[in-house]
Amino acid sequence: MIHFVLLISRQGKVRLTKWYSPYSQKERSKDLLDLPYYGTCSGLLSFFKKVIRELSGMILNRAPKLCNFVEWRGLKAVYKRYASLYFCLCIDQEDNELEILEIIHHYVEILDRYFGSVCELDLIFNFHKAYYILDELLIAGELQESSKKTVARLIAAQDSLVETAKEQASSISNIIAQATK
Repeated sequence: MIHFVLLISRQGKVRLTKWYSPYSQKERSKDLLDLPYYGTCSGLLSFFKKVIRELSGMILNRAPKLCNFVEWRGLKAVYKRYASLYFCLCIDQEDNELEILEIIHHYVEILDRYFGSVCELDLIFNFHKAYYILDELLIAGELQESSKKTVARLIAAQDSLVETAKEQASSISNIIAQATK
């Protein structure tokens, strides 16, 4: 099972995160005992920030020739660098690392197909599309859809629904504007 997905730039900036595993208070408290606001929402955010900082530091400091699998906190982090972004998925110890590398590559291919040639700026300015594509690909930490054509068709349908909603909203606002004159 995939526990979370991280997209990190070479500078260590987080571009996308998706968490599939809930973390119990006991698991969070192991890392939060020394943090202020223990047990609050800000404490939970501190936990996630600490996880991201720890994992991204480990990945960014590895030499390019090393393998793309890292054992971390009883889990495995599988990552792959594409241009200036690191795509990292954290999985269970017994999961297949090569399958996860293929899932990463599959996601990048779908992003490339949608954005043309995807770059970091595409993910920054169209993060909602990147999340939507990821949600079509993975559900509850498992691969849901392996067909690129199906995902592309679903994304096109979503885009047409958004355009239709925008047109309806603008026509409604035009009607309201004319009625108030």
